[in-house]
Amino acid sequence: MAEARLGDRKQSLWTRIKRIALTDVGALMRGLNADDLEKMERVLIEADFGVAATVELTQALEDEVRRGKLKTEADLKEALESRLSAMLNGSENPGALARATMGPTIILLVGVNGTGKTTSAAKLGWRLQREGRKVLLAAADTYRAGAIAQLQVWADRLGLPCVAGAAGGDPAAVAFDAIDAAQSRGLDTVVVDTAGRLHSQEGLRDELRKVVRVIGRRVPGAPHETLLVLDGTVGQNAVQQGRLFAQAVSPTGIIVTKLDGSARGGAVTALRRELNLPIRFLGMGESVDDLEAFDPRRFAAHLLAEPA
Repeated sequence: MAEARLGDRKQSLWTRIKRIALTDVGALMRGLNADDLEKMERVLIEADFGVAATVELTQALEDEVRRGKLKTEADLKEALESRLSAMLNGSENPGALARATMGPTIILLVGVNGTGKTTSAAKLGWRLQREGRKVLLAAADTYRAGAIAQLQVWADRLGLPCVAGAAGGDPAAVAFDAIDAAQSRGLDTVVVDTAGRLHSQEGLRDELRKVVRVIGRRVPGAPHETLLVLDGTVGQNAVQQGRLFAQAVSPTGIIVTKLDGSARGGAVTALRRELNLPIRFLGMGESVDDLEAFDPRRFAAHLLAEPA
């Protein structure tokens, strides 16, 4: 169902590109002129691909047209899909998260408020539980009482244990207590939700660094995954958020959320291209099962889905 929604939402992108590149029967034969390329760049920018990805795509197409490799609509679409897939590819198995060799695996979720970070923590916990892991959720966003309550509600609904501190408490202490609880209960994975205003407040960025230090002291090598949760609807703002969070932690991948609404999927390409981090999961809706492992080839195909 999520796959169909994604395809429906992206159909206009291919229509607009095709209209530019195939203005007449011999358009590809004569080559893409400067006006064609400018129009194509505008289409890609408007679809949130960002400047770097847009330039790479248009230059690649121009080169292949010049060398006579693209002669038909099918050639053009196949070349675009292949190039997009290559740009999006960043991990052999995006959905396979690290497992600690000793002690519990610690997975940290970071991102600004409103990206769906807390919901993603719950969905990820559910996904990992279905894979056979024994999961505990940690509500370490103590700066927002609503986040604590939200994760506790999700935990109750999914039957997952949850460790939470008091609002305004020490996030690092919550993470520490969660690791202790996981070890005492024989659980092998801890998913930690964190505060979400770090992109604009240095004090909170320092707090996140403290959480990472405490986790690392408690479990050597932890966190084993640090997933950056970004909202796919905000375009280049998500890229900037990612850069700022990367100054505080070392992300191992990205979860792109809110792709069930009006998000323009080009943002996923921009994030992969400009942050140089693998896309690990896509948030496709509100259901607990709507966290999908990223498939570059399938996503590229949906970006260029044929109109109905």
